[in-house]
Amino acid sequence: MASDTPSAGIGARRLVVGAHFGVGSFLLQRLTALILVAFVVILAVRLMAAGPLDYVGWASIFVPLWMKVLTLVAILALLYHAWIGVKDIWMDYVKPMGVRLALQVLTALWLLACAVWSVQILWRV
Repeated sequence: MASDTPSAGIGARRLVVGAHFGVGSFLLQRLTALILVAFVVILAVRLMAAGPLDYVGWASIFVPLWMKVLTLVAILALLYHAWIGVKDIWMDYVKPMGVRLALQVLTALWLLACAVWSVQILWRV
């Protein structure tokens, strides 16, 4: 008799899929935010110690290899942080699957181009 009720498909027998995927994105976005905060603090300290901020002063901040690597990690964290946020926007608000896929591909290509450009700029200093 219980199976004749309208809520028979809800409960222990209900198949739930995809309910846990958001937790990983949530945690990774928070991790990338922490990386960015740490980078901004280190950059602020380096800026205060740099002296006059002409081109030579600014470039001297990024000359040490450890600062280039840290900046690269921060850039990658920023790009991944942006990817998670924009991907979630496309998934929440763009319902047609083809349009959503096209927007996600364009976003990924744009972020990849930003990554390549950032590395070129960073290693020129």
